[in-house]
Amino acid sequence: MTLRIYDSATRTLRDFVPLRPGHASVYLCGATVQSVPHIGHVRSGVAFDILRNWLEAKGLDVAFVRNVTDIDDKIITKAAEAGRPWWEWAATHERAFTWAYDQLGVRPPSLEPRATGHVTEMIEYMQRVIDAGHGYAADGNVYCSPVTIEGYGKISGQRLDELDQGESAGTGKRDPRDFTMWKAAKPGEPSWPTPWGDGRPGWHLECSAMATKYLGEEFDIHGGGLDLKFPHHENEAAQATAAGDGFARYWMHNGWVTMAGEKMSKSLGNVLSVPHVLTLVRPVELRYYLGSAHYRSMLEYSEQTLADAATGYRRIEAFLDRVGPVERTTWTERFAAAMDDDLGVPAALAEVHNAVRAGNTVLAAGDRDEAVRLAGQIRAMMAILGVDPQSDTWTASRTASGGTDDAASKALDTLIRAELDRRTAARAAKDWATADEVRDRLAAAGIEITDTADGPQWSLRTNTDDK
Repeated sequence: MTLRIYDSATRTLRDFVPLRPGHASVYLCGATVQSVPHIGHVRSGVAFDILRNWLEAKGLDVAFVRNVTDIDDKIITKAAEAGRPWWEWAATHERAFTWAYDQLGVRPPSLEPRATGHVTEMIEYMQRVIDAGHGYAADGNVYCSPVTIEGYGKISGQRLDELDQGESAGTGKRDPRDFTMWKAAKPGEPSWPTPWGDGRPGWHLECSAMATKYLGEEFDIHGGGLDLKFPHHENEAAQATAAGDGFARYWMHNGWVTMAGEKMSKSLGNVLSVPHVLTLVRPVELRYYLGSAHYRSMLEYSEQTLADAATGYRRIEAFLDRVGPVERTTWTERFAAAMDDDLGVPAALAEVHNAVRAGNTVLAAGDRDEAVRLAGQIRAMMAILGVDPQSDTWTASRTASGGTDDAASKALDTLIRAELDRRTAARAAKDWATADEVRDRLAAAGIEITDTADGPQWSLRTNTDDK
């Protein structure tokens, strides 16, 4: 089945046909490194890591570029408030993002260019826009004129007669709808020399210059968060059109992580940093949670939904632990069909859980060969999603974080699972006496059994009688 991608620019599902056969080129707008990353920031990293995995699984050689915006109004402001150099502030938080990506098993990109390292390319890009009649310099600033660019608004749906760029005031604008490609130098701020005067890059210019430098004047996919559609991606596309580049052939946008329906952001005061959330669940469980919803949907955060996702992951992990180490085989046809349908992870995960339920059933019936076959499929499917419990990434993590307590928990789970298997087999044989005897013995030990669609699950009873 051909991979279909929802293209934000055309608002349609389109068959993905790479520009170069056998290759795929992807540019993802990465972090503006102004603060410690929250889980809303890294959802994009997880979503596009899954895309990269699936493209590679389909036999494509993927060039994956994710930039770092290391110069920006907010970086300068926050660094000044903290009494730190802007470059140190940016570098510190770039390392924080790298740590968060690593914790969640997000693979490093093919290249991670920084904005400050590409001023030469930005100057050349601005010159092309000016030479084509779509840009101009004024008072040391350089602006781009949307009204002169055919197709402006195709990504975000903006109308020129209602356009508001939402940017800080600059001098010399011919039209308030024009946006800034280059900002004239201000006292005390970092700046670089250009033919139009010293200054620093505008946000949109950075990505146009870096994407085309490394992926060419036309490439396959441009991705980022839904909030980047306007003005950032619209203006990137406008600059590229103005310069004569084909730019991105497909535009993909992931949904937000929300709380009470509001986008997670600093300004709303509802930020959950990655380090904090990792005190609640393991890194692999957080990744599973962030990747479990469809990438285009909003993901409403609560501690309960996070815990529910962690429980779902542990069911998969528990089955694979019971089977023991197995080799990955390949995914099911239904899993592939779900992934080919615009990365339909919810349907793909349903196929994983179906396989887990089937695996628990055959294990209880004593059919280990079938359980091993299903476990190999499950590992293959979970690997595409980046959460294979038996991968080197996550087994190393469990060993490093678990220690003696983790070993004891695993041993306890093995013993209890053996009893649950005996109970399942007894119930299948209508041997109710043996089934009740297992249940009562576990209950006397403080272990509660819950029968679920994924098979019986156990937990330690919480004593609610103590006051």
